Amino acid sequence: MLAPVLAAEGAAHAPAFPLLSAVVLTPIAGAILTALISRRRDEIAQQVAVLFSAVTGALTIAVAVAFDRGEAGFQMLDHVQWIKQPDVAWSLGVDGISLWLVVLTGILFPLAMLGAPPHHDGKQFFAWLLVLEAGCLGAFLALDLFMFFIFFEIVLVPMYFLISGWGYDDRKYAATKFFLYTMFGSAFMLVGVLATAYLHAKGGPVTFDLITIAEDQSVIATNTARWLFLSFAIAFAVKVPLFPVHTWLPDAHTQAPTAGSVILAGVMLKLGTYGFIRFGLYLFPEAAVWAAPGMVTLGVIGIIYGAICATMQKDLKRIVAYSSVAHLGFIALGTFSITTQGLQGSVLQMVNHGVSTGALFLLVGFIYERRHTREIAKLRGLQKPAPILAAIFTVVMLSSIGLPGLNGFVGEFLILMGSFLTHRWWAVVAVTGVILAALYLLWAYQRVFHGEPDEENASISDLRVSQVLVMAPLLVIIVVMGVYPKPFIERIEPAVEQLIGHVEDNTDFVEPRVATEGDEIVPVSERRSDDHGADEHAQGAADDHETDHEQEGGE
Repeated sequence: MLAPVLAAEGAAHAPAFPLLSAVVLTPIAGAILTALISRRRDEIAQQVAVLFSAVTGALTIAVAVAFDRGEAGFQMLDHVQWIKQPDVAWSLGVDGISLWLVVLTGILFPLAMLGAPPHHDGKQFFAWLLVLEAGCLGAFLALDLFMFFIFFEIVLVPMYFLISGWGYDDRKYAATKFFLYTMFGSAFMLVGVLATAYLHAKGGPVTFDLITIAEDQSVIATNTARWLFLSFAIAFAVKVPLFPVHTWLPDAHTQAPTAGSVILAGVMLKLGTYGFIRFGLYLFPEAAVWAAPGMVTLGVIGIIYGAICATMQKDLKRIVAYSSVAHLGFIALGTFSITTQGLQGSVLQMVNHGVSTGALFLLVGFIYERRHTREIAKLRGLQKPAPILAAIFTVVMLSSIGLPGLNGFVGEFLILMGSFLTHRWWAVVAVTGVILAALYLLWAYQRVFHGEPDEENASISDLRVSQVLVMAPLLVIIVVMGVYPKPFIERIEPAVEQLIGHVEDNTDFVEPRVATEGDEIVPVSERRSDDHGADEHAQGAADDHETDHEQEGGE
């Protein structure tokens, strides 16, 4: 069993200081302190919130520095029993799959607070943002199913209030739609969490420990596991969101305040994609392999559908919102390719999408702040009065398209490589999504920034120094991840390889190998035969090895 190994690895790398607990609890402390500040001191509230969020960001970077890139298991384990029976614990851990999502969260929140402050009730606004940050970090780090569900649900409350309290004209409708959709999905997951824990116990002690449940695949029957997978998948699909449960996202993005859109796109949507990897593949490997064709299909439909819808939008913010639907479809495609390259690309693309799309929403917010409209027809020629804004928008837009040399290219390339091995025709169709992304984003850029500005557009100001400084870290990440992705990939790879090994150990799935000279790529479906099962594969490999040696000796 792998559970003891993982636990041992985690214990070996557990620091004396509970670093992961500090990461989660620091924004909670900041939220409490911010809420105690007088309503008339919004500037103080912003300073306190930014300080606590920046400290949290520094702690996430400390986690990345302390992370052992050669280890595949969970590191820096922090485990405190909360409820004895059933066994519910404050259990946190980080591996290569969650590491960069934690760092992304730590970086985006303080930048969103600095770049897009509210126009009223700053104290409540920043307090809710800090609660949201704690919830997202807790969800990425939780190794207890019950605790994960709590953190997964906590994020709904602050985001609902952020949209409904500080959004635009139809904010109440958008916030309610967001809340109902996500609560609908979460209801299924709650049933799945409870059923998984109690069915695994088989009348004995009940535990919600992720590793314990995942590493004992013999307890839950195959058909039951498939139903449990679907209960989790519905919740994650709504959160991503995947087609056809995506309709809440454009409305939420359009009506949300700028900081809310940045966090929603950059961090919150990743709770769904991360959930598919951490809980879908890890908890229910056989069910994930069984459901993979359907999930890949939904992902590719989302890629094409999101791109087509984006080309028809008149609101600049809705274009970016629909681009998220397309990009997240790529992540679903890579995840359910169940290949090393595909999963590496998915994890990397989660971070890439968070950085690039978060930056795009910030820039759209800067435009709205100056022009008080997001209608593309009313925006023209902004390049002349605001050349710095145009230059930064160009770089971020090209990264979202996937231009080589920028971050978006690496993730999409790995996803397409990995998915071609198992779902080659869907990978070919997905390539058209890259072309369509270039179409709608370049077209939007042309209409907004090129041409002669009218009187209102000609009078807008360029980015302030403070806004350039907010965008600078995101631009650095875009370029660094595009030019030199190795430090990121080499920390992701061990965890991904271990996860694929876990899937292979518990199913008849065999990861296709990349062709070498003289070989051809053969899909998994063709490599398996009805006469050979998983056990025969393991034994046959040893027999073939022996036979090869005998033949060599005879020759």
